[in-house]
Amino acid sequence: MALSWTNALIAAGSALGGALALVLAAHVAFRLLARRWPPGAALSDSARVPFRALALVLAANGWVASVRPRGAEHWAWSAGALGLRITGIVVGTWLLCAVLLFLEDLTLGRARTDVRDNRVARRVRTQVLLVRRLTVAAVVVVALGAILLSFPGVRALGASVLASAGLISVVAALAAQSTLANVFAGIQLAFNDAIKVEDAVIVEGEWGTIEEITLSYVVVRIWDDRRMILPSTYFTTTPFQNWTRRNSELMGSVEMDLDWRVDTDRLRAHLPTVMAAAGDLWDGRVSHLQVTDAVEGLVRVRVLVTSYDAPTLYDLRCHVREALVGWLREEHPDALPRWRIA
Repeated sequence: MALSWTNALIAAGSALGGALALVLAAHVAFRLLARRWPPGAALSDSARVPFRALALVLAANGWVASVRPRGAEHWAWSAGALGLRITGIVVGTWLLCAVLLFLEDLTLGRARTDVRDNRVARRVRTQVLLVRRLTVAAVVVVALGAILLSFPGVRALGASVLASAGLISVVAALAAQSTLANVFAGIQLAFNDAIKVEDAVIVEGEWGTIEEITLSYVVVRIWDDRRMILPSTYFTTTPFQNWTRRNSELMGSVEMDLDWRVDTDRLRAHLPTVMAAAGDLWDGRVSHLQVTDAVEGLVRVRVLVTSYDAPTLYDLRCHVREALVGWLREEHPDALPRWRIA
């Protein structure tokens, strides 16, 4: 018995020593990697805890394998080995998810959306956010199948989970057609470039920006900070306006109904002064004034302006409208609208 305890202690020390050596080797490797690749330090921080847990589980497995008597079929040994195998699968899944999510976050960090023309970055961000959800779901499903395969009694069930995905998909499609339709629509939206995160859209008569795209629904942030939750199938089956699909630059209009005595030449000559006062709101491409209608005793004047993106265009239109109204009131009051009754 003393010899058995001695062997067990020696085996435990060897297993812990091996785990410690593995952790130290990984630490040195990550330190060297961080010198050549700066994100390596962040990867080390993300994977440190699950990697150390996995090293301990491997050490425990090694210890059990070394001290377990040959041919021993006692339930305690079998239960311990099974528990360690399941723990190893769980910890390994944790480590894999940590590494994959780090790599996806690294891609998100490179997709900067704080610049003027961020269409490509927003498309990458939309796709990566959806891939994150798919990655976690796929890894968890595979891990659950592996855990089921660890139980001899339900090994056939575990194999069925992994090998019969086609049959399960058919049954699930019949049971939850609308749910799966939203899931496939969400995947389609992420990769067909119809909408992206922070796109300016008009849905259900409301102007807003795409805040979040998931596998089943899309969140639209309305201009007054309300959130509109729409199923993913809405954007594949219902017409909607996307103002920033190809580029962020937009053209907008400012319309005013004025009196017939308005001097459009003076108004057009004053427009460059208004645009110059707009500062960074105007991108310098278009500023054009036209009379588009003249009916029912009023003249409709339209000013076309362009800006970098939808929020900036809104501010520019407000600036142009306020400046022209103020100028008309002070310098050209005859142009203010009047109703004449004969």
